[in-house]
Amino acid sequence: MGTLPAQRPPACAGRFYEGTPERLREQVRVLLEPDTPRMAAPAIICPHAGLMYSGAVAGAVYSRVTLPSTAILVGPNHTGFGPPLSVYSEGEWLLPGGSLTVAADLARSFLACCPQAEPDHLAHLSEHCLEVQLPFLHALRPDIQILPIVLGFHNLETCRAVGAALAAVIQDTPAPPLLIASTDLTHCGPGFGQFPPPGLTAETFAHQQDQLAIETIHALDGERLHQTVETHQVTMCGYVPTTAVLFAARALGARQAQLVRYATSADVSGDVHRVVGYAGLILN
Repeated sequence: MGTLPAQRPPACAGRFYEGTPERLREQVRVLLEPDTPRMAAPAIICPHAGLMYSGAVAGAVYSRVTLPSTAILVGPNHTGFGPPLSVYSEGEWLLPGGSLTVAADLARSFLACCPQAEPDHLAHLSEHCLEVQLPFLHALRPDIQILPIVLGFHNLETCRAVGAALAAVIQDTPAPPLLIASTDLTHCGPGFGQFPPPGLTAETFAHQQDQLAIETIHALDGERLHQTVETHQVTMCGYVPTTAVLFAARALGARQAQLVRYATSADVSGDVHRVVGYAGLILN
């Protein structure tokens, strides 16, 4: 594994979001809603596709929450690199026009509280799921510190353990961090390994599948989300981090989940035969 690099350069600037500081600032400005009332919340759930597809959903969520001085970002490991529970524990993450510092003290606390976790950078080098959250965080609070965590396991009991560790660390922090679960929902159509049943478009099927997952999130039921995704083969890439965050949010006192916005890629692309679903929720 070796020493973590002092700086993590952007892996998907110019692809998932605009690659120059000026164009990125304008892209995020358009996606945020500055006049919307904000609330304090222990956790949110945001999508992580290219901002041209899912940015309006993510922007709607970030426009409605108050950002504390730190955020813990938990997402899925899409690349397969690194250990099953990877914590980027020090340094800073760069993005066009700025950087965000890793909350090293918080990382140490989480690593001490969660024996399954390892300090690691390999899982993060090419991973997009947390990086696409940074333009919103930086635009709204440039001094915010982050703790990036990606999960590459699937079993429920480890989700439960991670959720308990997240809650314990947050409860121990004088200014509680915002917990962010990064996930897209159903992936359906060519290239995604799942096709809709006969007679349905990918978009219609995605709506049906996503509703199953969203219902369990509304109930703040991590165990039922995990079971629903696996039983109904909902192709939700971040169901494991979302499960862990639901366990943590419950322990932190969340009692409801507010669906801020739902959309699919077809709303932008017009392609109803190859679709990804996106939901943005606030847990409070």
